Amino acid sequence: MTQEVRLWEIIERDALKEIYQANLNFEDRIEQWLDNDISIISKDLLVIGRQVHTDFGGTIDLLCLDNQGDVVVVELKRDKTHREITAQILDYASWVKDLSKERVTEIGDEYLGEVSNLEGAYRNKFGVDYPEMVNESHKMLVVASEIDASSERIIKYLSDSYGIGINAITFNYFKNDCGKEYLSRVFLIEPSDVEYKTRTKGSSKRSKPLTFEEFQEIADNNGVGDIYKKVLERLSPLFDRTTRHITAVGFQGSIAEDSSMSPLIVIYPRFQKNNTKNGHHVKLAMFI
Repeated sequence: MTQEVRLWEIIERDALKEIYQANLNFEDRIEQWLDNDISIISKDLLVIGRQVHTDFGGTIDLLCLDNQGDVVVVELKRDKTHREITAQILDYASWVKDLSKERVTEIGDEYLGEVSNLEGAYRNKFGVDYPEMVNESHKMLVVASEIDASSERIIKYLSDSYGIGINAITFNYFKNDCGKEYLSRVFLIEPSDVEYKTRTKGSSKRSKPLTFEEFQEIADNNGVGDIYKKVLERLSPLFDRTTRHITAVGFQGSIAEDSSMSPLIVIYPRFQKNNTKNGHHVKLAMFI
């Protein structure tokens, strides 16, 4: 069911003044906003392509990677009908699923240009190395100002019954009497629910991130459990966020008060034999 979004401004003496929804020139603005700051959708996405041409003659609005190396197709409704946008994003997914790591890297390097390359941008964004296995799974996000009941049923059916990684996001645009603009975001399905259904019902080959307990068990089995535990305990209180990846534990924080969170330190508890006397070590990476 489509959710109604209303917005109020709190003014003097706790009085409320409603800010009414306004018309948004969606096509001209939302894609640019997402390209500039994809965290509007998710903090765990990196844009690797815009207006990406498929081999089937279509053009994907935005192509992204998530923090597990999975490809995410982001498609805007624009002037397409609701049924057309759902069919179109499924068509794009049928092309995306066969992209090799080399092709994904080529797309990312071309988009990022002289500013960076995909490996560097991925490391800077997520604080871990560019994965050996890329595009083991893929996801789809439909972006629109509204989603009709038929499209809702189709998207929920694909997610609920088959664990397909598809969701829809609606943006509502508001403007007050002074011309100040506001934007709100609503997911059709809670993202964690989509993720759970993809893992339990879908055909994804993507391994889920290990738990902290599983990382600790690996460390214990390799004789460095005490070191790993101490590093984790000492670092966790110093950072804003601790994240788990498939092969690493990351620590994120803000370098300055007005800056966004960035990955600063990563622990790789995938221990490797070396030529030292003890035979094992904990790999620690720092990003400044």
